[in-house]
Amino acid sequence: MTRSSFGKMGTSVVVGLLLLGGAHAQGERRAPDERFAVLVRGLGGDPTFERRFTEWTDRLCGLLTERWRFRPEHVFVLTPDGRGCSPNVARATADAVRHAFERLRVESTPESLIVIFLIGHGGFDGARGYFHLVGPDLSAEDFRALLSRVKARHIVFVNAASSSGAFLPVLSRPGTIVITATRSGREQQATIFAHYFIEAFTDARADADKDGRISLAEAFAFATALTAEHYAQQGILATEHPLLDDNGDGIGHGEVGEGDGQLARTVYLEAPVEIGGEDEELRALLRQRQALLEKIEAVKARKAEMPPEEYERELERWLLELARLTERINARRKTP
Repeated sequence: MTRSSFGKMGTSVVVGLLLLGGAHAQGERRAPDERFAVLVRGLGGDPTFERRFTEWTDRLCGLLTERWRFRPEHVFVLTPDGRGCSPNVARATADAVRHAFERLRVESTPESLIVIFLIGHGGFDGARGYFHLVGPDLSAEDFRALLSRVKARHIVFVNAASSSGAFLPVLSRPGTIVITATRSGREQQATIFAHYFIEAFTDARADADKDGRISLAEAFAFATALTAEHYAQQGILATEHPLLDDNGDGIGHGEVGEGDGQLARTVYLEAPVEIGGEDEELRALLRQRQALLEKIEAVKARKAEMPPEEYERELERWLLELARLTERINARRKTP
């Protein structure tokens, strides 16, 4: 990957999403982990796609339960064969999807982070987009109705299937990050985007701001760039063009910073600080970094209202402080 692929991401400042969560010192009261995930693998249609979709799903399952430490009972896995990494596993039918969302309706709270991944094939009838399941399919409008019933601070909806672009304008709303593998329902060829999107979370190259974590914006930028390179290296016309929408206007963009990305820069899938095993001093430093990153994002949001000199001066002030704080965090992490 070339550096130019990430030129616009290199100076991005990422805001950590700190949800109420887990593990404090032994004997202290533990706050609940408010993160939930629904992973749906649809029908492959032939052995090649079945293997590919199974591999992607298994990798994503591992990230959810091991790397990001989602509580297993908060992970819903729906696959054609009814096998998965969670106690909440079922066949990938429309009824099973509805059952999972009913559980979310009951168990989610206004502070929840809800993540939905669709891996498989999709379709488009000229008016509506669909995700192919075992039995009847579900449309983008069906998913919108299901999402309208859950409570969440933020929702992340990643549809990595063909024709997924038809889902974006339907699911777009404030507080929701919608990521699709295609830019419209008419891009109906099988997609490769999921492979690179999942890879982003374990590839250091995706960490554009070098803070040791991968935000949704960084993962999207990484996967989008490598998806384009995949087609270029094959010497064929790209049949998928990923989009991201996170400002609720129903218009997706292929690059972070073209009108979308401010929210996606703030959302991470790994366990919040309070759920981690770091010592109290490190947790305090990470909370300070969270507050500082929020200040930086606030300055960036006011760029159009500020004189250029004032904006650069204010931004530089907080970036320098962030660099100093990051050094302290890195040094603390190296302390035995």
